[in-house]
Amino acid sequence: MKKFAAMFALLLAALALVACGGGDDSTTGGEETTPPAQSNESEKEAEGGSAGSSAAIDIEADPSGALAFTSEEANAEAGKDTVNFTNSSPIPHDVRIEDSAGDDLGGTEVLSEGTESATVDLKPGKYTFFCSVPGHRQGGMEGTLTVK
Repeated sequence: MKKFAAMFALLLAALALVACGGGDDSTTGGEETTPPAQSNESEKEAEGGSAGSSAAIDIEADPSGALAFTSEEANAEAGKDTVNFTNSSPIPHDVRIEDSAGDDLGGTEVLSEGTESATVDLKPGKYTFFCSVPGHRQGGMEGTLTVK
């Protein structure tokens, strides 16, 4: 059984690397300058947004490269919320948020060894956050977001 689990993990890692082999020019070379610009855009959107509150939702990929987030649960206030995603591993990940109907409400771009922010407008309720890289969600990269 251990051999099967190890083979499955290697297969998922290989699939992730192959799937992300194409050019995603948003994560190459400019990682240090990209996040501040995105954060500023997110802050501007929150400031110019609706009367609803805005809050930060901090989500981190497992730094060891496992197909997991460091937490399977997150909480937020209703309104325009900023999703702050950190991926310290070289394996590419993102974080997306979907509602109970399975509709994608937004999230970050795929990145490795960096941080990124995105703004999502959320109403009270339960949502799912997940990694959209093929095979990662199926490997366990998802959690529950509760918005009050």
